[in-house]
Amino acid sequence: MAEKILDVKDLEIRYVTDEETVKAVNGISFTLEKGESIGLVGETGAGKTTTALGILRLVPDPPGEIVGGSIEFKGRQLLDLTEKEMRQIRGGQISMIFQDPMTSLNPVMTVGEQIAEVVLLHNKISKAEARKKAMEMLEQVGIPGERCDEYPHQFSGGMKQRVVIAIALACSPELLIADEPTTALDVTIQAQVLELMRKLKQEYNTSLILITHDLGVVAKICDKVAVVYAGEVIESGTLKDIYTDKRHPYTIGLFDSLPDIENDSESLKVIQGMVPDPSNLPDGCKFHPRCPHATEACKTGVMPSIQVSETHMVRCNRFSAEV
Repeated sequence: MAEKILDVKDLEIRYVTDEETVKAVNGISFTLEKGESIGLVGETGAGKTTTALGILRLVPDPPGEIVGGSIEFKGRQLLDLTEKEMRQIRGGQISMIFQDPMTSLNPVMTVGEQIAEVVLLHNKISKAEARKKAMEMLEQVGIPGERCDEYPHQFSGGMKQRVVIAIALACSPELLIADEPTTALDVTIQAQVLELMRKLKQEYNTSLILITHDLGVVAKICDKVAVVYAGEVIESGTLKDIYTDKRHPYTIGLFDSLPDIENDSESLKVIQGMVPDPSNLPDGCKFHPRCPHATEACKTGVMPSIQVSETHMVRCNRFSAEV
């Protein structure tokens, strides 16, 4: 039986200011087993990055606050740990590749120093050994080890992203969170970075949470998919479930908005309307103002969580009659 490494249950995160309360994450739940990868997919502002920051307890406080739910990592309740205990976990057991490599690296430290810093923080080794490890990690991500004394400005965007991945993997974490790891890169570099992540994931048997809005990237790397809308998981399942048996109107809309190489149409299909303002979310199903199938029942109450199969869940009124 596979070992469960992460169990997120009913996670709720708010950003509270004098003017408004932003409901960023509204009861997100998912599990991850050792060596498994899950893609959190959705439009900008859906709450994907806030969920990741919540797992690492890095939600800026104030104004951010985890107000409910639980995050269990290897049987430990992360929300109960002290800041000192969390620092031992961050970078060592759970690492994150942040969205923009251009701003993730310190411009006045060499890339070797930045990798060695993480290694020294979590291991009792000498500076010389940490430097050697930094050179090894650079080689691992396809950068010559002798470049460890160079500064971030001497690297291209794709190279910087590789350095960020090297830092994230320096302590062989058991869980890696990648937040839009290919957003700022051109297509050929994207493919190289994805292949690198897939290879390193297999090599280290690392579990992975991939945050993206790119369904093609998810298909290449992930075993499971959770579609996130307005801070909720509205559909989840295996890669096959979501790509061949999608049920929620929003998931169907996401896939329909992709260009189809076999279909010669002049314009792409779009999902009508806008993502709701998280400080003023609609009642009932959060997607109902944009949904072509919405009924009166969708406008109030809590949407049922329907198990289509053992692995496939959808949160939609249309399927409640089937159960």
